[in-house]
Amino acid sequence: MKKTLRSIIGGLALASMAATPAFATSVTFKDPVGDDHGPGEYTYPTDAVYLPGSFDLTEFKVEEKGKDLEFSVSVNSRLADPWGMDVGFAVQMVFIFIDTEADGGHTAGIPGLNIQFADDSAWNKVVVLSPQQQSRVMAEARVKVADKLGDVVVPRRTTGRGKTISARVPKAEIGASDITGWGYQVVVQSNEGFPDRADFLTRKVNEYEGQHRFGGGHDGDCDPHVMDILAGSGTGAADEVALQHEMLAYECGPDGESVRRATLRMVRQ
Repeated sequence: MKKTLRSIIGGLALASMAATPAFATSVTFKDPVGDDHGPGEYTYPTDAVYLPGSFDLTEFKVEEKGKDLEFSVSVNSRLADPWGMDVGFAVQMVFIFIDTEADGGHTAGIPGLNIQFADDSAWNKVVVLSPQQQSRVMAEARVKVADKLGDVVVPRRTTGRGKTISARVPKAEIGASDITGWGYQVVVQSNEGFPDRADFLTRKVNEYEGQHRFGGGHDGDCDPHVMDILAGSGTGAADEVALQHEMLAYECGPDGESVRRATLRMVRQ
């Protein structure tokens, strides 16, 4: 009788375990506060819509949600929608580059960012978090990122709430399933509704800031158009600021041509 009872209890326990969903896998990285100045000297545009901290990356998280992956990027300012995008934010634009460890990959960046990646940090996919409609972003990608189009992932809808921008995409659009083994790099830029003809909806950095232009860079096309990135181990440690400056360091020629391009590396768990 006791053996039968133990068998029943054991069977119920196993059934209960089988019915309990597995905990979702997630990866989280932190970034230092106050390093939203690119290679070190970048300044915000002068228009009041660019609130202090708007491009200051503080946390990045990717989490499995059933058949989807949810990407979340937090900044050091409450999000606002001064341009009526109707998704909870307007001025930010975020590129999440992922090394899924698949064969191949890209070391060239996205047009308008003026960056490249180290050979051991080639990216396989980039998830674009934009306040603009998916159809507009994809239309731009077909023209300006045509050679990498299959590796550009634009969520159906990206939203902002509080200080966090987030979106979900099907796992199938990214590829490999072990998100804890991937490398990541998060590039914070600004949503540009009227980009240069070669730029993928990105805002330029000039020598001097203007109403809708970042300052502290170069008027040529040789400086990285990037305000903040992940660096080091992505723990938010103070020394990661210097590592960011090192990755975003660049050199321009006398006519504004690129002599040394800013070279990024992935962060990993």
